[in-house]
Amino acid sequence: MKLGIKYLVILVCLPGFCGMGFAGDLNTLKKLIGTQDSLLVADSQGQILFAQNADKKLIPASTLKILTSLAALHYLGTDFRFVTEFYTDRDSNLKIKGYGDPVLISEAVSEIAESLSTKLGSFNNLVLDISYFDPAPIPGVTVTLNPYDAPNGALCVNFNTVFFKREPDGSYSSAEPQTPLLPFALKKIAGYGLKQDRVILSQEQDEITLYAGAMFDYFLKQHGIRSEGEIRLGKVDKTDKLILRHLSKFSLQDVIARLLEYSNNFIANQTLLAIGAKVYGGPATLEKGVQAVLSYAADVLKLKDIRLAEGSGISRENRISAKDLMVCLEAFEPYHALMRHQGREFFKTGSLNGVKTRAGYIDDGAGGLYRFAVMVNTPGKSADAVMSRLLNALP
Repeated sequence: MKLGIKYLVILVCLPGFCGMGFAGDLNTLKKLIGTQDSLLVADSQGQILFAQNADKKLIPASTLKILTSLAALHYLGTDFRFVTEFYTDRDSNLKIKGYGDPVLISEAVSEIAESLSTKLGSFNNLVLDISYFDPAPIPGVTVTLNPYDAPNGALCVNFNTVFFKREPDGSYSSAEPQTPLLPFALKKIAGYGLKQDRVILSQEQDEITLYAGAMFDYFLKQHGIRSEGEIRLGKVDKTDKLILRHLSKFSLQDVIARLLEYSNNFIANQTLLAIGAKVYGGPATLEKGVQAVLSYAADVLKLKDIRLAEGSGISRENRISAKDLMVCLEAFEPYHALMRHQGREFFKTGSLNGVKTRAGYIDDGAGGLYRFAVMVNTPGKSADAVMSRLLNALP
């Protein structure tokens, strides 16, 4: 796709496409796109059907996850699976070394505990090694209870969130049958006074790591592995014995599908950190991840003028144009089925205060896909009216 020139509005007449109805839709689209907005639409061959402000660098919000996903597929490979390692040491401690698995959920922890039960019957202390990640605070993430602000780390369980509900007698229980409500989490949520919610754990006082350890300890005991020791942080060393190297059952494509379906910021930046460590070596850092994605954009996609602060789109420091997004969409097309699917459309939305974006594909009814990028950065406006008119216009 050649998108090097500056676009205003272009109408390409295809059979059955350029009737008076489309002309009216075109005029409406022009009116809907303000000076701080952009729209770019191409057919399955890359011919531009409509473009307005296509070169303008705007805040992409979560449509940035398409670029992060592309970089992950490029550097990590489609068959990549996250790893978690388990060691024993000379003092009969069990050590867990995390490598940032973003989908280490309760079911996976239980399966790991079952596997470990065939290798050891007891251990002393549970030691947690999080040295593979050195995550700085993610730009745009604030201190709230909302899951989209969940912190990142090398060893995290259930996206660093706790989903709970309040019983009629005032007590709390887990809102997920597969996940116990541990005393560790109960202590944290008791003061919120909420009836039901999913809230995040924090990095303060190693909370997310110790929660992961408490969850592992619970399921290890459920599977008959005894321990009377403490849960603490530490490191694996050369004298320790590797007893299990757990490969996630989720492939990278599975991870990306979850990332895009739920627009999960935690998964996006866990993936970004893993990319950085793969390209530049551990420990994983935000800077390495950002540089790796920018290098991929420049060297592979030939996009050299992107501003990237993190990988999820939560930061308002990110900047990308509709033209750049269109290049990303062209590269991502073989994986478009990983996106949310509704009617003719495969898409990724983005939303921040005053920012509404949407990018993806529309089935053209002939075995091909239109590509579109809508970026609305005007406060108070929505991308919905643009998409409604666009879907009506495209045959």
